Amino acid sequence: MEERPETELISIPATPRVSTPEIQTPSGQRSPRPASKETKSSAWTPTSFISPRFLSPIGTPMKRVLINMKGYLEEVGHLTKLNPQDAWPPITESRNGNAHYAAFHNLNAGVGFQALVLPVAFAFLGWSWGILALTIAYCWQLYTLWILVQLHEAVPGKRYNRYVELAKAAFGERLGVWLALFPTVYLSAGTATALILIGGETMKLFFQIVCGPLCTSNPLTTVEWYLVFTSLCIVLSQLPNLNSIAGLSLVGAVTAITYSTMVWVLSVSQERPPTISYEPLSFPSSAAAFFSVMNALGIVAFAFRGHNLVLEIQATMPSTFKHPAHVPMWIGAKVAYFFIAMCLFPVAIGGFWAYGNLMPSGGILNALYGFHSHDIPRGLLALAFLLVVFNCLSSFQIYSMPVFDSFEAGYTSRTNRPCSIWVRSGFRVFYGFVNFFIGVALPFLSSLAGLLGGLTLPVTFAYPCFMWVLIKRPTKYSFNWYFNWILGWLGIAFSLAFSIGGIWSIVNDGLKLKFFKPN
Repeated sequence: MEERPETELISIPATPRVSTPEIQTPSGQRSPRPASKETKSSAWTPTSFISPRFLSPIGTPMKRVLINMKGYLEEVGHLTKLNPQDAWPPITESRNGNAHYAAFHNLNAGVGFQALVLPVAFAFLGWSWGILALTIAYCWQLYTLWILVQLHEAVPGKRYNRYVELAKAAFGERLGVWLALFPTVYLSAGTATALILIGGETMKLFFQIVCGPLCTSNPLTTVEWYLVFTSLCIVLSQLPNLNSIAGLSLVGAVTAITYSTMVWVLSVSQERPPTISYEPLSFPSSAAAFFSVMNALGIVAFAFRGHNLVLEIQATMPSTFKHPAHVPMWIGAKVAYFFIAMCLFPVAIGGFWAYGNLMPSGGILNALYGFHSHDIPRGLLALAFLLVVFNCLSSFQIYSMPVFDSFEAGYTSRTNRPCSIWVRSGFRVFYGFVNFFIGVALPFLSSLAGLLGGLTLPVTFAYPCFMWVLIKRPTKYSFNWYFNWILGWLGIAFSLAFSIGGIWSIVNDGLKLKFFKPN
């Protein structure tokens, strides 16, 4: 290799320092611009000329300078090619995340109200099939989570900051949008709707517990409590970006772990109902039994939602050659999913043990209130319900962030300028009330959870396996190749079956509500 003159060596460090200015984002965060064309070269790497052979005749002080410069240039050479508009949407607006933020966000997204509905699935599946389905789903989604973390920077110099971006890289521009955009947006919006349902109903029960007979003269209706909860969500949604809600995610994670533990401990510590049975619920026809089982499996699948946020959470972290973002992300994810397992399995098993097939469709929280509201101290019961409300408020923010990002990305791409505070607030107010109206129209929580689990199951269980094969390209007909293709197609088949079961359950619940009135 031809040696370069010393004057050229001395002039190199000035280039990258000037070519990476920072810009001010709408929320006051700073995000780096992409490196200029002057620092890009495909013929040689920034440190290819600083070799031990070249450094040997140079004195020690100059050698130290050049070695330090080599480390600096390695970092600059790994700079990702960023889209300048990534400094404006809320997901990539700030890149100061870390492993702690990743653990908070993953916990907040991975555990919450969906755990409370798991005993409903066990009432349809029974002990053996319920535990087996929950265990398989947990291991399966943990594997696909690892795939997404690894694929975030699968191509050197490129970061797939959003699930849709990775889908387009794997399936193609048009097909990737068709396959990934609807389920990810539907999962975010559907989860927000379900959070409004459970949050509003829990606020109503909390109010009844605290006030007792003093507040029964003119109480708010359930729909009015939905509106109160939605208004609180909209106020909190004014926080600008994903990193700014790390504190809320911490609150959501702590409250979810606390109330999950409280609910199953309180349930198993009380006397079980005398008519309890652990046999799966019976149905008048085999078709009804099949659709109910499919809806129950959809509830289990929905318990592991959160993969539509993995790439977005990882996008909030800085990434360099020596410190890639997948390392702290995987550390945070492992910690989060350890606690998620400690919440989901005890709630599902303990809740079914305590109530069996008497479990109401609203989940273990409704069962605890219906069977033991007079046996448990009122303050303890009220605390459990209040923690659920706090968790729902926090989860609403992280699940709504991809939709906020889509709104603002569309606006900035058309106007070539960041959203103003008023435009950003308008998007979030509109989104909150759209979910409120959907929740009022579909007040069937367990059925909605089954349908959500079915329609969005490919996001968690199928698409990551296909993406791994198409991007990483393992050896054809190898174990890795067969394993991912089989898992992917199984996920698609389960998605169709669970979606049909969820639709059947919603229609069935709607007919019951319309034609059968309580005495």
